[in-house]
Amino acid sequence: MSTHVEVVPAAFDPPTCLQQFVERIGDEGAVVSFTGRARGHAKDGAGIEALVLESYRGVTLSSMQQIVADTHAKFPISASHVIHRAGRISPEESIVFVATASRHRRAAFEAADYLMDRLKTEAVFWKREEHANGSTWIEPTDADQSDAARWLGKESEAICPE
Repeated sequence: MSTHVEVVPAAFDPPTCLQQFVERIGDEGAVVSFTGRARGHAKDGAGIEALVLESYRGVTLSSMQQIVADTHAKFPISASHVIHRAGRISPEESIVFVATASRHRRAAFEAADYLMDRLKTEAVFWKREEHANGSTWIEPTDADQSDAARWLGKESEAICPE
């Protein structure tokens, strides 16, 4: 099992992250990656100047490491790579990068999806959107909570023949 979990204060390059991940996984048959980017508009259509993610490094990193450990316990993946920004993030900048590797595609897809659902709702960050009229604290939405809840008690349905 190979894991990499990191909270970074500055912009990162998702293609480079993916290349580094692929170089270290060996001959796994499936690699899935996801990059989340900061949007320039709020749900109401108002412009967003920046997304600010505040963290308490030790607590935030620990929460992310637990999510990754749970992912490896739940799905037959051999490797994962998670990078999450903290600090002030401009629209279109990357916020999060997740990659998973496994022998077969379904496990890699499900593990990446599970990681994102849990990171979105459980990783310890305080989030606010800055806009022309001030700032607004944001929480995971009901849809985010529903996405994460669908995994409760659900065993991986990955078909991974040996």
